[in-house]
Amino acid sequence: MLGFEWQVALRFLREGRAQTVLIIIGVAAGVAVIAYITALINGLQASTVEKTLGTQAHISLRAPDDVVTPAWPPEGDTTQLTDTQARAQRLRSVANWQALLPLLERRAEVAAVSPMVSGSGLALRGEASQAIAMMGVELDRYDRIVGLRAKAVSGAARLEPGDAVIGTELAKDLGLRVGDRLSVNTGKVSDSMRVTALVDLGVKDLNRRTVIVPLRTAQSLLGLPGGATVIELKVRDVWQADAVARELRASLPYKIESWQETNAQLVSALRAQSISTGVIRGVVAIVVVLGIASVLVVSVVQKQREIGILRAMGATRGQVMRVFLVEGAVVGAAGSTLGVLLAMALVWLFTKLARGSDGLPLFNLHLPLNVAVQTALLAVVCGVLAAVAPARRAARLDPAQAIRL
Repeated sequence: MLGFEWQVALRFLREGRAQTVLIIIGVAAGVAVIAYITALINGLQASTVEKTLGTQAHISLRAPDDVVTPAWPPEGDTTQLTDTQARAQRLRSVANWQALLPLLERRAEVAAVSPMVSGSGLALRGEASQAIAMMGVELDRYDRIVGLRAKAVSGAARLEPGDAVIGTELAKDLGLRVGDRLSVNTGKVSDSMRVTALVDLGVKDLNRRTVIVPLRTAQSLLGLPGGATVIELKVRDVWQADAVARELRASLPYKIESWQETNAQLVSALRAQSISTGVIRGVVAIVVVLGIASVLVVSVVQKQREIGILRAMGATRGQVMRVFLVEGAVVGAAGSTLGVLLAMALVWLFTKLARGSDGLPLFNLHLPLNVAVQTALLAVVCGVLAAVAPARRAARLDPAQAIRL
């Protein structure tokens, strides 16, 4: 349908080879910057969220805080002076947590649920001692929340009665290996446990103070028989955790927090990154549009005589206009194809050069197909939009005046 327009547009582009090559390179550079920056920020954010949630649940459910019972309201005109001091929070179990588990598991957006008893204590071995955060869990359930078994660097995570899984730094501090025993003292009860695995939780401080024991063992050590201090949830979409937490708060009388609330500063930083990426993409797109438009404006000026001849031979204003729109689309398509290939090369180069101390890539970086396609389509659209003004100018040329120029 656009055979005439295609032939004329391609001929105009071939005649101005230098200009065509330069603008295609400019479009390719813009597309490469947009695609690469988008892939880089997405990869960095995904890695940050993955590391953050590698040691914590998406949603945590706890017993409500202890509060001081308010004073009886005064009667009549009596003035009452009170000074209320906040109550110290004690270790409390979530009420009816056993019945709560199946209710939470039936929700479509919830992928896993795990009860936990957590508290502080001391890990002892000989004369060495270390303050710890003890967590009592059901291993199969907890593994679905944080993937504990995959984090074992020595031994195999197993939590039979009398077993414990500890962090790698704690093992160094106490001189422990898999199969050794340590004592855990909570101030109420002391118990001896055998180390079945050393785990790397990705954070040095967590590795230094984490001791994971069976749920019943923690209940006994912390004086909470049959209790659970936290119910941890994993949702199918991590970014929907906040919405799910709000729904649960509206229907359950517990203290419920999502990972976004717990890591508010991190979420703010991720949002700032996303906004910055959007600004960069917008600025680069504007530069691409202006570059294509400037070249096509020059092309209209250079091709006035040819345009006049085409009009004199019977070409309509619409055909002349479509010639330059096709030019913009061709430049955008060629530049976007080259730009996507360049972005893929930059991604490959980053994964080869940017490596951590362990020799592995800093984080998983790849150019998703949807990002490549969206960026390429953006370049084509920008090419067409940039050609609108030059095309209208070419269509308005008077053939007689154009031929005399």
